[in-house]
Amino acid sequence: MNEYHEPVLTQEVLRYLITEQDGVYVDATLGGGGHAATIMQHCSSQGTLIGIDRDSDALKAAQERLKMYGERIVYVQDNFSNVRKRLEEKGIKQVNGMLFDLGVSSHQIDEVSRGFSFQGDSRIDMRMSQHQQLDGWTVVNRYDEKQLSDIFRRYGEERFSRRIARRIVEHREKIPIHTTGELAQVVESVVGQRMATKSLARIFQAIRIEVNDELESLARALQAAVELVIPGGRIVVISYHSLEDRIVKRFFREQPQPAEPMSKYMQRENVMKPRMRVLTKKPVVASEEEVRYNSRARSAKLRAAERI
Repeated sequence: MNEYHEPVLTQEVLRYLITEQDGVYVDATLGGGGHAATIMQHCSSQGTLIGIDRDSDALKAAQERLKMYGERIVYVQDNFSNVRKRLEEKGIKQVNGMLFDLGVSSHQIDEVSRGFSFQGDSRIDMRMSQHQQLDGWTVVNRYDEKQLSDIFRRYGEERFSRRIARRIVEHREKIPIHTTGELAQVVESVVGQRMATKSLARIFQAIRIEVNDELESLARALQAAVELVIPGGRIVVISYHSLEDRIVKRFFREQPQPAEPMSKYMQRENVMKPRMRVLTKKPVVASEEEVRYNSRARSAKLRAAERI
């Protein structure tokens, strides 16, 4: 049994991503290999895929699931923000399309020892790669009150960010906050039991984003994708919260590049043309039927753009 989540919006991914059946594609968030398997099924025997994930557990699961494709899949353990460098190391300069399925995997949430979920009780870890130095425990126990408040407000959009940050600092002055359960109790003591679940989701999201540098990594990865994808190729991104979606939407709409002046009297900087053609004016969301059998699809938003 594959313990990774069922991939979301698979038919929509195929529709927007695959332009050449014998092309080269990148799954920048390989996870357990769900989307990758679907992509490979719809490619010809000449089609290849580069699967990237920073989580060694995910790569092992994907390699087992995708072993039938042999050398047609190249596995890379790294942050997807380094995609251009890692592909160049393998002699790959251009690809036909790139897929990003953002956020934390079901496996990471369900594996209590990874410390992503407030529903378990383990050390506050939240690292997507065990090779990272910064973890959730360090954020909770070492960041000052202002840093915590800023993170909760910026990455969690939490209305009680200051009060929660203050209570965390007050608590750890007496005793460190070691586990996700202890952190959940501190947050609940501020917002009350009735509002606890939503606030906990926002606080844990904020810490996770900080630990894994998720938004900055996404911005760097999108920029690299534009350089790697050939004209006519596609970039497809599935996001799960508004912060990610805003970055993707803005990036796709703000990709001009300098063009050669049509006249020597025209200023170069005034002659611009777009680098991307947006294919999804509004984000694509899952059908009611998909949400019924795959609850993770409920918050998924897909955006796609084509390289010009």
